[in-house]
Amino acid sequence: MAVEVTTTWLGDMRFESTNPSGHNLFIDAGEESGGKGEGYRPKALMLSGLAGCSGLDVAALIKKMKLEVDTFKIETEANLTDEHPKYYDKVAMHFHFYGNNLNEKKLQRAVDLSIEKYCGVMEMFRQFAELTIETHFHKA
Repeated sequence: MAVEVTTTWLGDMRFESTNPSGHNLFIDAGEESGGKGEGYRPKALMLSGLAGCSGLDVAALIKKMKLEVDTFKIETEANLTDEHPKYYDKVAMHFHFYGNNLNEKKLQRAVDLSIEKYCGVMEMFRQFAELTIETHFHKA
């Protein structure tokens, strides 16, 4: 299945990128790199893609397993190499689940299924980064 994205230069360091969903996004460098900070940074966008991919898996599994979760969030931290081309060599993801009736075993299974089986972006990251995944449960 082919996916097509078109990214168009808008001048300076700013670009607009299409998405198959029909929602476009803007990419821009920070002021320290000649941009105005009016868009997403490309490397940080990769981390959002990683968290979003896994988050969609987990949300679907929460629904399928009929689990009670008030909300959850994924905090992602990455280490950028010093030498060019700079890339993420270490990535840590922290899944935080909030609620009064959390089924910790099933929620952990949902996270595990995402990171081991379903999330294609996770598999891409495995090609170049060391991944650490932690799950945290919080009473609401």
